[in-house]
Formats: sequence, structure tokens, C-alpha cells
Amino acid sequence: MECGSKATLKAVALITGDTNVRGFIHFTQIPNGITHVQGKITGLSPGLHGFHIHALGDTTNGCNSTGPHFNPLKKDHGAPSDGERHAGDLGNIIAGPDGVAEVSIKDWQIPLSGQHSILGRAVVVHADPDDLGKGGHELSETTGNAGARVGCGITGLQSSV
Repeated sequence: MECGSKATLKAVALITGDTNVRGFIHFTQIPNGITHVQGKITGLSPGLHGFHIHALGDTTNGCNSTGPHFNPLKKDHGAPSDGERHAGDLGNIIAGPDGVAEVSIKDWQIPLSGQHSILGRAVVVHADPDDLGKGGHELSETTGNAGARVGCGITGLQSSV
């Protein structure tokens, strides 16, 4: 597969974590640079859950060893629509009463190639809502005060076959 700017790149992360948290996230970066994030995560408590790309692809200590949010430009935490945000700040996903979250996000700051690629980094689902940097809590500007890491997976290139 060509890794130039003209190719559509695909990646996947298999999500595992606490008790019954399981799922998959597919990433598709189209030639104009935007990355589509789509997938499904089950076993969550109903409601909002912080959803981020973390800096490391290390799961030797479960989701706790994935490091901080991916933040190559050294910005404060924010919402996906904010100018000031970590590249890995993807906001919240919503789990329904059945504990299932359907994920569908489009983002410019999470490429699958180049200097700020998210390949080899972790996708993390948190126990609590992300306050998008606006909650006033001491953790708002770094993590969105999103709580424990209940599920994660490492982003890897997906076969083009």
C-alpha cells in the first residue's frame, strides 16, 4: 500500500478493557487529510464517555500504561471543535441503555501517516464524560476529568485486501 498523500489509509483498533468492555474502531484517512473514525463499543455504562487517542501504544499495565493524551503541539485539553485542544481529544461517545456506543467522528488532527501519525498509539474509552476542558476541575485542562480508563486498543494499519 502506498503511504503518500494520494492513498486512502486504513487502520483498526480492537478495544478491550474492564469486565465486558469490547469493541472495534476503524480509521480511514482519505486523500484530503480528514480521518473518519467509526466503530462500536459494548459493555459500557449508559451515558457519555471520554474518547481519546493517548500517546503510547503500551498496554503492559492495561489501559493505564497508554500515557497522556496525544498532544504533539503541546496545547491545553479541549473539545474536538476547539482551536486549542490536544490532537487526541475526540470528545465523548454515548452509550445507550444497552451499554452500546456507536462511534462516528471525522477529525483533521489524527492522521494515519506523517509526523503526527496515530499509528501505534492507543484509543482509550473513559468511565466518565469528558468536560472538554471547561469543567473547572484541576484535571479539566489535561484530561477533561474523564475518569478511569475502562477500555483501550492499539491503532494498527489495516490490510488493504
